[in-house]
Amino acid sequence: ISAPRMLRVGSSMRALRGARAFSTAGSEKIAMVGSGNFGSALVRILGQNTPRHAVFDDEVRMYVHEEMVDGKPLTEIINQTQVNVKYLPNASFTKNVVAVPDITEAVKGATMVCFCLPHQFLKPLMPKIKASVAPGAKLLSAIKGIDFDDKGVVLISDLLREGLDADCSVLMGANVANEMASDAFCETTIGYVDKANGDLFKLAFDCPSFKVGTVQDTVGVELCGALKNIVAIGAGFCDGLGYGGNTKAAIIRIGLKEMIKFCKTFYNGIDDDTFLESCGVADLITTCFGGRNRKCAEAFAAAGKQKSLDEIEKELLGGQKLQGTLTAKEVNHILKMKGMEAEFPFFTTVYKISYEDTPLSAITETPY
Repeated sequence: ISAPRMLRVGSSMRALRGARAFSTAGSEKIAMVGSGNFGSALVRILGQNTPRHAVFDDEVRMYVHEEMVDGKPLTEIINQTQVNVKYLPNASFTKNVVAVPDITEAVKGATMVCFCLPHQFLKPLMPKIKASVAPGAKLLSAIKGIDFDDKGVVLISDLLREGLDADCSVLMGANVANEMASDAFCETTIGYVDKANGDLFKLAFDCPSFKVGTVQDTVGVELCGALKNIVAIGAGFCDGLGYGGNTKAAIIRIGLKEMIKFCKTFYNGIDDDTFLESCGVADLITTCFGGRNRKCAEAFAAAGKQKSLDEIEKELLGGQKLQGTLTAKEVNHILKMKGMEAEFPFFTTVYKISYEDTPLSAITETPY
């Protein structure tokens, strides 16, 4: 994130000024921080939806960490072609979506800010975001991961609430970005603290191909979105070892039990029904059968652990980041700190296969 930007700033600013012709001067101005696969799929929906509702300014700004693609800045390509050729090449944005390489300019005056980027890149951006957004801005996190401190689990939504002094909703669901980009029907879940803000984000995202449910349970929604990626790593190991559907179904069930146990162990007040929403069992299923975490874990197992997950990530993901392995590492750190590894044998086994000398066969041989 801190790397020098290779950018023709003038051209991007001209693109921004030109985009103002789309503005309806609605009271709510939306910005997206992040431009990867899923973030781009979400921005595509926002671009389509904002002109349909008078409450929103038509323009949607998307912060893009600048990089060169075939000798041209990615933001310039996006603004000229309405396609994120690097991370979502098979779908087009509406012309009211504007890619911006400067975080201060991207969120300037925004009243609603969505976040969808690897969480390790978030903290350095937050001071500039806080200085630039509109007073009282509403936040939404679609970041699938967790952090930790010396006390244990730290939720990304809490980092955003505390760092930006703002209310934060959470969006998680059975949402494979490439399928979303083809307008295949799917659902998602928005967890909220403030119902009015949850309803406003629902209005911004809900459309015929992307149905939004809401629950007053940001913690349950967020933890489901993070923890299911660990289960997907285990499912990918099964695929790489050539195991069948029976084995994968068992791994999904075992993983779901540990997801629920982890949530209940570290937080009170999580609604049991949240696990039956799109953010819960539906997201778990789709991630264990598709998505980058399962894909990379399959390749890791098929290669007999002769390549690291970092090497496989670079080979297969084209600049995108694995989330499940990082979450597995962070969860294991928390479990070790609390002396609870034995109470979560599945999560512990996925971590040890990924990062230690534990054999792949342990995925089914460990007594769960």
